[in-house]
Amino acid sequence: MPRTVVSAAACASRPLWPPRRVLVTIASLAAATVLVRAGLLEQVVGSVVDQAVRNIISLILVFSAAMSLLIWFLRESGHSTARKRWVGGGLVAIVLAGMVCFRIERVSGDLIPELRLRWSLSPDRLLPKVTAGSATAGSWAAGPDDFPRFLGPTGSASLDGPAIDPDWSARPPDELWRTPIGAGWSSFATCGENAVTLEQRGDEELVTCRSITTGEPTWSVAVRARHETVLGGVGPRSTPTIRDGEVFSTGATGWLHAIDGATGRVLWKKDVLADLGIDPLAHAAAVAWGRSGSPLVTDSLVIVPAGGPFFEPGPNGSLAASLVAYDRATGERRWTAGDEQISYVTPELVRIGERDLILAVNEARVVAYDPADGREAWAFSWPGHSNSDASCSQSHVLADGSIFLSKGYGIGAALFAAPNSGDTPAYDAVWRQPGMLKTKFTNVVIHDGHAYGLSDGILECVRLADGARRWKKGRYGQGQVLRIGGFLMVQAEGGEIVVVECDPAAHVERARLSALASQTWNNPCLTGDRLLVRNAQEAACYRLPIVQAAGDKP
Repeated sequence: MPRTVVSAAACASRPLWPPRRVLVTIASLAAATVLVRAGLLEQVVGSVVDQAVRNIISLILVFSAAMSLLIWFLRESGHSTARKRWVGGGLVAIVLAGMVCFRIERVSGDLIPELRLRWSLSPDRLLPKVTAGSATAGSWAAGPDDFPRFLGPTGSASLDGPAIDPDWSARPPDELWRTPIGAGWSSFATCGENAVTLEQRGDEELVTCRSITTGEPTWSVAVRARHETVLGGVGPRSTPTIRDGEVFSTGATGWLHAIDGATGRVLWKKDVLADLGIDPLAHAAAVAWGRSGSPLVTDSLVIVPAGGPFFEPGPNGSLAASLVAYDRATGERRWTAGDEQISYVTPELVRIGERDLILAVNEARVVAYDPADGREAWAFSWPGHSNSDASCSQSHVLADGSIFLSKGYGIGAALFAAPNSGDTPAYDAVWRQPGMLKTKFTNVVIHDGHAYGLSDGILECVRLADGARRWKKGRYGQGQVLRIGGFLMVQAEGGEIVVVECDPAAHVERARLSALASQTWNNPCLTGDRLLVRNAQEAACYRLPIVQAAGDKP
């Protein structure tokens, strides 16, 4: 078959500038990008479109416009063959050089990538080993100001005091210390003058204890383990639980530790996956962003999410268990519960009616278990998959026994009524609002009949009685929220601390503090008037200004 030869005269007759159809295509794609960025696509296809999806669609549209122009230039334009080769080859070279020289270190909550030179080490690999005992251990006696577990004393991200002074222009917080820290999204838990967290340094996952006074480490416990994904970042994500001077922690890959807080001595430890016969590779694919649930510690048990699947199918099917309970004193397994995949939510001990229950948000159901033996009491559907549209936000049991839930990925918020009194108790939805409180991996605060939370990065207030939005304002990114009295302390994704009035009538911002300098998904911790914050690179402690009571000395 003869080759088709394009003559110089034919090339010369072709246009040097894009024709109308190419310009119309580019203009249409540009207009579509503007509409997507403006949030109008959400009105057409629903609340499943969040900021991350908008960013992905925008990238696809811009790429399509650029490819339309490039294809016209290479195939149909009247430019010389040499010029086409230079442009095409140059673009290929730039792409290849970028792939060779750069890697995606991590992404933001809205899927904006952070690039790093491919041959440079991750920041956590540059940190030295923790020098244990460099500070004097403080008292491990429990006190009224302790923040002993994930989201505080009640696990609800709410504290009734102290009465902070929000006029930070006149009385700014004092920075007490700042220190580099290993990677991870763990928060601090405190007891007395001690703060405990998890961090990643190279190939070691550590539980570390620091002096709240100085920030210096008093002890550390390390295991050889590393969790790392592009979307989720590096390191552990759960927060230790402290009870009666003992520290309980769960790592991202399944290590469970019981540690004496005063000395740092390991009382016992378990590789939960190995103990249950779970295939680590299959589990890592199913629970893609690392085990994030913190330990639930009762008088006699330590209860953690279990997961699966087995190396080989077990008696209950392909999954090991939803929860596993260990003896608090010895670490021996006491019971397992459920047979469905875990999510990223911490199990809670709650009281509904006259009954104590363990409430777990599993991969696709909310389930209540009997604390004594793990038997299922009741359950209802809450859709999700732990390798895609995952459940990360804690549930809230209200005074009347109803349950508030929220998440992103098009599900939003819902309130489920207390179970009926039939033989098969069931929760029915009082209301569902897919477009409200889209808390991807953040948590809400419940206060005076309203829920406050970062909905796709924007602070939102919703009335619990009927699911009505009161206001939505203030873009803080995929951060976290802690209520302190009548104020919301927002830990913005960029590292700032923002104080907002806890008021359903209006969004009123009172103060700002540049607490940290990079991506922050960690929850803040408050013990007395000292605020502990951290992210994957640094930790800091601030003393907050407190309103002086009448008669107090200034």
